[in-house]
Amino acid sequence: MLRPLVERGHDVSVWLSRYGGAHAEYEYHGIRVVPLESRLDFPTAVRRADVLLAHLETVPSTASLARGYGKPLVVVCHNTHRPTFRDAAAGGTALAVYNSLWMEREAELFFAEFPKAIRPETSLVVRPPVFADEYRTKPGKAVTLVNCNPEKGGRVLAALAKRMPDVEFLAVRGAYGEQILPDLPNVTVLEHVPGEEMRERVYARTRVLLMPSSYESWGRAGCEALASGIPVVAHPTPGLCESLGEAGIFVDREDLAGYEAVLRKLMAPAEYRLASKRARARSVELDPAADLAAWCAAVESLA
Repeated sequence: MLRPLVERGHDVSVWLSRYGGAHAEYEYHGIRVVPLESRLDFPTAVRRADVLLAHLETVPSTASLARGYGKPLVVVCHNTHRPTFRDAAAGGTALAVYNSLWMEREAELFFAEFPKAIRPETSLVVRPPVFADEYRTKPGKAVTLVNCNPEKGGRVLAALAKRMPDVEFLAVRGAYGEQILPDLPNVTVLEHVPGEEMRERVYARTRVLLMPSSYESWGRAGCEALASGIPVVAHPTPGLCESLGEAGIFVDREDLAGYEAVLRKLMAPAEYRLASKRARARSVELDPAADLAAWCAAVESLA
């Protein structure tokens, strides 16, 4: 979401809120990234800024600085959990950005339940942008799960791999949470893969993507897979139903027999071609250009 702002000539910087592997400032797609340990003068950057943007746990502290220095605040909401809407409604939010229509509806329910909450001055839906050209590749042979923690479906992958020893599975370690990584001859385990390496290391090896998640506010990995015509078999969360649309193949995450039946059906060339065609069509529908143009205009209107 920040890249198009850079392309429109804006000076964009990201100040990290946690300690990590980076120890010095670096640039990513024209965005200056400032590690937490390298600089301690964030308030100075705030004073010089035209617009502040925050998300997740950074919202309360950034909102305080925005109020103190009289800067407009943009809050990007990634999920429908109560703290997300509560923090965005704490007062002073100029723009709230929701990642899906269903999240926008959930926000409306929150404000109806808590009429004293201070609504953001305006709101906008920006679907998590996937630049299809950066992910498009020739699909591989494996059934893949990205992030093997229990909530994302690690146990589903393990059970399916045990039930289907004739099928190749790919388990990609996630960046957070307990990881369920089966020690089975038909399962290849990949360590955590950076986003810019997903095309070559994951999607080029994937025939079908699994997303048996207990919760997804949108489901970016599924949209990345669609760019290559990779069918996505998913648990029907509201976010995944919206993001995958008619291309999604939905099976309850508790229905292992249903998952196996779908995977075996997709082994038939004709069935796979049809599912792949729907996936590519949905990827075209998710072109982020219009959302990003509206996003840039909304941010620019605050400066």
